[in-house]
Formats: sequence, structure tokens, C-alpha cells
Amino acid sequence: MQLPLFAGVVLTIAGLWSLVVWPQFLRRVMKDPRARDAAGKATKFLTVHVVLVSISMVLGAATAVIGVMGLLG
Repeated sequence: MQLPLFAGVVLTIAGLWSLVVWPQFLRRVMKDPRARDAAGKATKFLTVHVVLVSISMVLGAATAVIGVMGLLG
């Protein structure tokens, strides 16, 4: 397999992996008792993880797009 083709495949798979894995992680975080205080308000724990997941999803989408663009040439 040529390097550009290999890189395109790896980037596409890595991007799709991020888009599949991070939402599952966020669902678990949102069910965690540390995510909300006694009044039901979001805690810093939840806020930090939402930011982490959001950035990771954007980077995952960008990685997948770059991979597909590389495959399409």
C-alpha cells in the first residue's frame, strides 16, 4: 500500500473512531453522580468533560474529512 493511500485510510479510521467513541464516553460522564450537584446543576466535572468531548469530536470530524480528502486525491 502506498504511503498516501495508507495515510488516508489511517486518518479516516482514526476520525471515525473518535466520532464513535467520544459520544459513548459523554453518556457515561453524564450519568456519573459527580456530573450534577444536589440541586441538579452541572458541575465543573461535567463542564470540563463536555469541553473535552466537544473538542475531540471536532478534531475527529476534521481528521476523518482530511482522510477522505486524501483518499479521493
